[in-house]
Formats: sequence, structure tokens, C-alpha cells
Amino acid sequence: MPEGDRARFMDRTDAGRQLADRLASRAFHDPVVLALPRGGVPVGREIALRLHAPLDLLLVRKIGAPRESEYAIGAVMEGSPLRRVIDPDAVRHARATDAYIEAETKRQLDIIARQRPLYLAGRKPMELAGRDVVVADDGVATGSTVRVALQGLRAAGPASILLAVPVGPHDAVAGLAEEFDGVVCLREPVEFRSVGDFYADFTQVTDAEVVEALNVPENAASKPG
Repeated sequence: MPEGDRARFMDRTDAGRQLADRLASRAFHDPVVLALPRGGVPVGREIALRLHAPLDLLLVRKIGAPRESEYAIGAVMEGSPLRRVIDPDAVRHARATDAYIEAETKRQLDIIARQRPLYLAGRKPMELAGRDVVVADDGVATGSTVRVALQGLRAAGPASILLAVPVGPHDAVAGLAEEFDGVVCLREPVEFRSVGDFYADFTQVTDAEVVEALNVPENAASKPG
């Protein structure tokens, strides 16, 4: 594995700043940054500050495997109608039953229903029609979570949807590049175990940190000198 693939980010803020550096030279039309809570929020915050763009949440929840919740077998997104992606290969590998998938889907939707009022105090989702959208997370593993996010976002009519992540396995990133309008990923290792392996500090982001990040004014970043 090349040295660049092994290099770790200090933390999510460091990863977000490196992504922001990569994105700064691109031209965006009325951009908005959508971060996946909780881990994607510090990453998205740095991108939003650099682009002088508003930051909002993309409320998508991973459906984890039985007895191994970090292993994604699918994902579900807020909104009506229900938007859900299930990975049949992962389901077979995890031996997840239909009853388990339905129960876990409901549990994750219940969590989503609590997140928006908790994090945004009732603020409605931002208007996305005709805007360039940047979707930010702290990394991808299977890609199922951002895939269901893309499915939901297309219906909102944005001009473009770009995925920005610090790290993801090469095969997964290549697959996502065929679905998004663009993908920026700083590390694409062939050998991949988990997103956390690429961070020196992968401490769980707290609810309070999410709320604080969302309250930062979009013009708080200094312009590049």
C-alpha cells in the first residue's frame, strides 16, 4: 500500500481542512454542504467555512448487521416515501432476516426523528433546487449510507451532487464515482478494514459538538491569502 494510503489524519477537523483545500479551487454555484451526523459534521464544517457555504444535515442512518452494528447491510433516510438501500450480499453474509431488517429500519427512523429537532431546533431542511450540493462524511466503507442519501437528494432537484470524504476503499469509491456527479476522496486504499484506522483520533462526536458546528456563521472562515 502506498505511503499516502497509510497516512492518518489527526482528527476529523484535520481531514475536513484537507478536503477543503482540495475543493477550494473548484467553481460552485450557490453551494450548500450537507454533513452526515455525527462523524461527518466536523468534516463538513471545515468545507462549509472554506466555501463560505451554509451547513446543514443529511439525516441518513446505517442499518448495521446483527451482532456487528458497524458492518453496514443497508441504510435509510428521512422523508416520505421511505428511502432505503439494502445490500443483498451483505445481508447474506450477516445472515440478517427480513424481520431484523424491518425492526432495525424502524429503530433507525426513530433516531432520525429525534435528531432534527435536537440538532436544528426545528429548522427546516435547506432548499436544494438548482444548487451545487457537497455531501460530507468522515469516510465510507461499503458506500450504502451515502448511496441512499444520493437517492433522496436527487428528488430535491440540485444542480449537482459531489461527495467529499477523507477515506474509502478503492472499489467502493470507484462505484460511487459512477453515481455521483463527482467524488473527492483523499485516501483510496486497496486494503481497507475500517474508517477509524485512518485517524489518529477517531473519538465519537457528541450531540453538543454537532449543535455547536451548525451554529458557526458561514462567513467565519478567513479568505485564503
